[in-house]
Formats: sequence, structure tokens, C-alpha cells
Amino acid sequence: MPRTALPRPAAIASAEYRARRRALMAALPAHSAVLIAAASLVTRNRDSEYIFRQDSDFHYLSGFPEPDALLVLLPGRDAGEVVLFCQEKDPSQEVWTGVRIGAAAAVADYGVDEAYENASRDVLLPELLEGRETLYLPLDNGEMLALAESLRAELAPQARRGERTPRAFADVAPLIHERRLIKSEAELDLMRHAARISAQAHRRAMQNVSPGLLEYQLQAELEHEFVWHGARAPAYATIVGGGENACVLHYIENSAPLRDGDLVLIDAGGEFDLYAGDITRTFPVNGRFTPAQRELYEVVLEAQCRAVAAVTPDTTLRAIHDGVVRDLTAGLIRLGLLEGSLEERIADDSYRRFFLHATSHWLGLDVHDVGTYRLDGEPRVLAPGMVLTVEPGLYIPDAEDIPEAYRGIGIRIEDDVAVTATGHDVLTADAPKEVAEIEALMHDR
Repeated sequence: MPRTALPRPAAIASAEYRARRRALMAALPAHSAVLIAAASLVTRNRDSEYIFRQDSDFHYLSGFPEPDALLVLLPGRDAGEVVLFCQEKDPSQEVWTGVRIGAAAAVADYGVDEAYENASRDVLLPELLEGRETLYLPLDNGEMLALAESLRAELAPQARRGERTPRAFADVAPLIHERRLIKSEAELDLMRHAARISAQAHRRAMQNVSPGLLEYQLQAELEHEFVWHGARAPAYATIVGGGENACVLHYIENSAPLRDGDLVLIDAGGEFDLYAGDITRTFPVNGRFTPAQRELYEVVLEAQCRAVAAVTPDTTLRAIHDGVVRDLTAGLIRLGLLEGSLEERIADDSYRRFFLHATSHWLGLDVHDVGTYRLDGEPRVLAPGMVLTVEPGLYIPDAEDIPEAYRGIGIRIEDDVAVTATGHDVLTADAPKEVAEIEALMHDR
């Protein structure tokens, strides 16, 4: 029977991009403008580039997929508030690298008011910015700062004549990032799809692992599933860590053989239409947990399930993390890996020998997505439309003071969770995490 890919969700409509631009411009002071650049191709090595990936902020405001473009927002401009500069139509180049969209199609298909080829940018851009006093741009982008400085210098004669010209720069990133933090229904549909693809990949890995397989061969199983379903690239570097390698939090060598009797930790997610999936699952290479592995796994699983259940509007990531710390620390004491009272071991940070990282991060167009974690110095309250990961873990060193059965075991369990009006939605629920589910899937192959 022919294999079919998962049905694709609808793309984000141009009307949503227009609404995002209007909302951003409405938040700006009078006589301001926004400059946002697309990403550029990056050379990998001689005559070869990395696969192009659009800048997330530029994509959020435009949906325009090509490199070397510039989006200019001009609030209140009578002739049109949204101007795009893009690559030239050039048949001699397009025969090598593919058809370019061009200025006319940019207006017709991407909802901008005006579009021009990059060859005219040096002439037209200063004219567009006459009468603007503040330029909003990403201040961490050196190339954009250099462009803004050159524009300010070019328009300096008009300033000396008393005309209104760009004199100040402001960071546009916080204004965009606060909006990116709350996902629309269209964005959530794309994220659900990225999560389904990622879950399918983890299921495939569980069904294809075996002792003696190399970590990168298991990585290939995952990434095959990503591409098959339209997630053309991983959302981040895939982690496949067998045995002690699972205790290295960002292990990406993925080159060791997987051994009978070990666990393997996989942290991997596909990127679909630039939205990230992010799942971690830990399971036995031979399909059966040992008693010690199961004991540790159940500690992490209980903490993870309780943390997922705690995701509701009006709580905070800090409160969720504090609950995880209590659950993991209690489990470590119960198994004899820590001694003393729960409150003492939390107070002196003893648990941090085994649990080093935060429980959650935002998820969206970036795997570690944008948006502040604190407001006015306090942990920010969750709200519907936010998407976060929930990923407690335990990483037991191979040390003399550790009972031998637990040494060198790393376990992390991670799901993607959307905050809803009444609670939460686990986007990655298709990836098994209960011991019985995992073992049943691994033996049904």
C-alpha cells in the first residue's frame, strides 16, 4: 500500500501578515519607520551555501520567503505604508538557482503596497525615510545598524535645513517578540503539524532501534520521517545520546554505537513552515527497561506529567519549575541518591547535581522562541496562545558515590504544550512516554 504523508495544514493567509504589520505600526510613535531585513545566503564552503532559512522576525511580518530582501514600514504614508525591496528578476541567474518572485508578484501575492528590486534601493530608500525621525530596527544586527547610519548621514543635509530626518534608532525586536509570544490559530495549526511530524519520527526511532546501531543511524531514521512529511529540516541539531552520552545536555556528535542494556535519549523536532517541534523521549535500546532504569524514568515521568497538568492560564513557568524541583528531589531521596529532608536538599541546591536546566522555554518560529520570561521583575503569567516545552530530566554521573545500577543514566522527557483559555493542549501527545506504551510499541515491529 502506498505510503502517504500527513495532510498539510493551511498556510498563514496574507491578511494575517497585514494585520501583524498594522498592529506593529499602531504601536509606534509618530514620524517613525521600521526596517527589517531578510536573511542572506551563508557560504558553507567554496561554491556551496547552507540551505536558506528565513529570518524569523522578517517572516513573521511578511511571509516573504526569499533572501536579501528589506521590509520598510512607514506608518501614515499616503502612498502606502508597506514597501518591500527584493531580488531582481534575472533569467541568467534563475536558470541556476530557481525562479525569483520579483517586485510585481511581491505586491500581488504578499500584500505589500509597493515593491522594488534591490538595484533601486540606494536611490529610493532615503526618499522613503524623509520626514521620519526614529528608525526602528534590530539593534543586534550589525549590517542593519550600518545601513541606518549611512541613511542618517545621507539625509544629514536636510536635517541641517530643519527638515525632519532620522536622528534616533530604537530596537524593534521587543515590539515584535511580544506579539510573536502569543500564537494565532493559524500558527497553532502549523505547530500542531510540526508536533505530529516530530512525534511520528520519535515513534519511528523507537521501532527501528537495535543494539549495535550507531547513533547517527538512528538520527537518520528520525530525519527521514521529518522530510517525508514536509518538515524539510530539523528545527535544531538532533540529539541522539546512548548510555552516558545522554548525560551531556547538548550532545550532538551522535557517533557512538548503541549498546544492549543502555537507554537512548533523543531530543529532536522537525521544522514545518518555519515553526518548530521539540520532543525528547528516552527509551531502552533493547526494548525493555531494567528495574533501575525504570525507577529513575518513573521519577522523571511523574514530575513531567504533573508539570504538564500545571500548565494553565494565570500560573508561571517559575511555579511549574518549582513543582518539578520538588518532585525530582523527592524521587532522588526516595531512591537513595540524596539524603536528608526534602526542604534541606532543595534549599542547598543538592538536586542540581542531577538536574541542571530549566523546565521550560517558549516555542514557536525559533526552538528557543522569543518573548521575555519576566515582566517588571516578576515571572510572567501564562496566557492563552503561548506555547512552551515541559522537559524535566535526571542525569546521573558515573561516580563512585552513586549506586552502580544508576550510574551513567540520562533521562529527559519533553512535550510541547499550548496554553488554552481553560488549561492546555499537549501538541506532542502522539509520542509515547509511558513505560508500557514504549515497550509495547518497541515490541510491535
